[in-house]
Amino acid sequence: MKGTALAGAAALAGGAALGATAPRRLAAPATLQIDPNVVKAQANAIVAAAPADLSGYERVKQRMVAPPFAPAHEQVATGAPKIVEVEFSIRERLMVVDEDTGASIWALTYNGSVPGPLIIVHQNDYVEITLKNPGNNLMEHNIDFHASTGALGGGGLTHIYPGEQTVLRWKATKPGVFTYHCAPGGAMIPYHVCHGMNGSVMVLPRDGLKDGEGNALPYDQIAYIGEQDYYLPRNERGDFLQYSSPGEDYADSLEAMRTLTPTHSVFNGAVGALTGSKAIRSEVGKTVLMIHNQANRDTRPHLIGGHGNFVWEAGSFSDAPQTGLETWFIRGGSAGAAMYTFEQPGVYAYVNHNLIEAALLGATAHFVVDGEWNNALMEQVMEPSVMDA
Repeated sequence: MKGTALAGAAALAGGAALGATAPRRLAAPATLQIDPNVVKAQANAIVAAAPADLSGYERVKQRMVAPPFAPAHEQVATGAPKIVEVEFSIRERLMVVDEDTGASIWALTYNGSVPGPLIIVHQNDYVEITLKNPGNNLMEHNIDFHASTGALGGGGLTHIYPGEQTVLRWKATKPGVFTYHCAPGGAMIPYHVCHGMNGSVMVLPRDGLKDGEGNALPYDQIAYIGEQDYYLPRNERGDFLQYSSPGEDYADSLEAMRTLTPTHSVFNGAVGALTGSKAIRSEVGKTVLMIHNQANRDTRPHLIGGHGNFVWEAGSFSDAPQTGLETWFIRGGSAGAAMYTFEQPGVYAYVNHNLIEAALLGATAHFVVDGEWNNALMEQVMEPSVMDA
């Protein structure tokens, strides 16, 4: 793994990415270039570093599950810190973004989903990730963990081409929810992120979540929501273009991305991915921890008919949560968390409260909540009827 440090970080400077015939490239701004002397110095420092003493650490495997679900985990850690082993297999796959318009994208994914799977560990655990890039893929990939320390979040040590794999281990020193994403270099960084290659890690305090007075905040379920902005190229008639393979849309996508105007802003990969029969189910009295990741743009989550009882808007569990929020703010390139205990049955719409994006671009999810209605909280006093003259 140490031998890849120089090559991986050098790739970040140039942005090489396609294993097949590369499409036309637009030059990356000079601000994205990395001094090769600094890259070499980092590589030398890594080679010279003493190995970490991991004697006594228990190893456990965490089985990844598809969003919006979370892997099995303890809310309060038992025992000493562990090495938590996870595995991501990169899939480049054609995904339908909107069935009504036929809009589709060659999504770049970790384990096939947008967002990538949620990883959950506790503070001072190690995450040891095996990252695989199968030989039938066409692109170079890597992974940058915002929760980690050094080597561009691990991005400088994880560059792999089709048919390669790598293993990275990092210590989860800061509690909170954090973004991870692919960052191959240059213009390929936004290209990969805006093609779905991002997700979230939750690092729980070892004694669990707490309110501002130190009281425990347990939850009954997690709803993991990844908000994805897509920039799908169109033809002169306004129809979405179709492509036969990953990377073929590179030049067209960069032109669309330069507008900074998404064609879609969706939850969990596609319009309607969390509505209708795919809505998130819950019950009155259950407490849900909503984890919201947005790797690229600012967003404003809002639960229509409910609230953020406790909100870690900036994602840090080191700080006391805000309370009783109507809408909260997730800055681009980060994740946040909000906790709510459902008090009424029915359908709750969870939206980006830029309502243009919610209603027109797809940023809407539904919670379907079972239970008994409480008229003391809300009652229809009179049904809609014709007004008296």
